[in-house]
Amino acid sequence: MPTDSTPSTAPRPLKLAAAVVAAEGLVVAVLGIGEAITIDRGRLTLGLTTAGFLLLYGAALVLVARGLYRASTWSRGPAVFGQLIQLGVAWSFWGGSTRAVSVVLGLAAIAVLVALFQKVSMEALADDPTKDHPVL
Repeated sequence: MPTDSTPSTAPRPLKLAAAVVAAEGLVVAVLGIGEAITIDRGRLTLGLTTAGFLLLYGAALVLVARGLYRASTWSRGPAVFGQLIQLGVAWSFWGGSTRAVSVVLGLAAIAVLVALFQKVSMEALADDPTKDHPVL
């Protein structure tokens, strides 16, 4: 029976990264629900695809956060990739009335990246085929 690492083996920076990624996933999922609620006939296809994408991306982020909390090596790549995308999104919001959104997105992404690349996190996420099984 495949098992992941127990949650207690994850170091504190990795647990912090998992919490932030989970919060990001929940916010994205809420945005997806909000998009689904506000769909009108004029933009039905765009609204449905946007809502679907946001819901799937939010669920994926929550799954990655669970992997980080369990110190599963498979979660490192998607977590880093998601934060790099978020830095690009933060950059696109820079300026005007959306500057605060940009700062929040950027700080969250940087916090996760710093936590992921700390030595204890890197050691916890080291590739060890005997302990890592991507089970849901």
